[in-house]
Amino acid sequence: MTTIDILICTLNEGINKVASVLLPQQEGVRYVVSWQQDGYQCDIPLALLRSDVTVVTLPGRGLSRNRNNAIAHSTADICLIADDDVAYTPDAFRAVIDTFEGNPHLDVATFRSQSEFEKKQFPDYSFSLAKPAKGYYVTSFEIAFRRTSIAGRLSFNELLGLGAPVLHAGEESVFIIEAARSGLNCRYFPITIVTHNHPTTGVNPVQTPGTIMAQGAYIHIAYRNCTAPLRYVLKAWRMSRSTRTGFFRALYYIIKGAAYAKRHLNIL
Repeated sequence: MTTIDILICTLNEGINKVASVLLPQQEGVRYVVSWQQDGYQCDIPLALLRSDVTVVTLPGRGLSRNRNNAIAHSTADICLIADDDVAYTPDAFRAVIDTFEGNPHLDVATFRSQSEFEKKQFPDYSFSLAKPAKGYYVTSFEIAFRRTSIAGRLSFNELLGLGAPVLHAGEESVFIIEAARSGLNCRYFPITIVTHNHPTTGVNPVQTPGTIMAQGAYIHIAYRNCTAPLRYVLKAWRMSRSTRTGFFRALYYIIKGAAYAKRHLNIL
């Protein structure tokens, strides 16, 4: 029987929200909760004291560190990335397992999510993530992977994501890029598995320097050719239209983020 671990990351008092993510116990389904404690301590909530839930702790901050900690404590065949404020339908985990069982050479899969805050447009056909559909981007809780496929070869870059020193987003996109470039079989499937009715970093109308710089870092990593400078300008223009960020401010931090990535991120 194929097993699946739901890898839930949470920080400080977020541990009190995790119980809302859990479904009634299902055979082959476990939850690994990686709980970062940055000066915060309390007992594990009683609702998490279940035989199918493992809670592991990690000091400090850094979402990518937290995700890697959850992966390190996983033992299932399939891992599904989760946050502490998502909701699953009873058949969601079965859909993920069926996808991997039906595609034995599949290493990494992404799925659809739904949200009242982020009206993402998802293609209605499957495609390789090595050549994603135009306009497609991934959110972390849409990602699942075969645990043995990434063990020892792939992790979330800890210089990216919330709580990282400089670049405060982009870890999931870079994870997919590295997976595809390392030769893993990565595909998108038009199957809705999760609901997230809360704003994400990408749709926040107030963009911080750290999130803007992450956009520049992503462009540098994803488009390592002469089109990158034009993409910096286009991204700054789009950001100035969709957020409260001025064009020149956005362009400054995008270029700064690209320069940081060039110096510090060793990406395939």
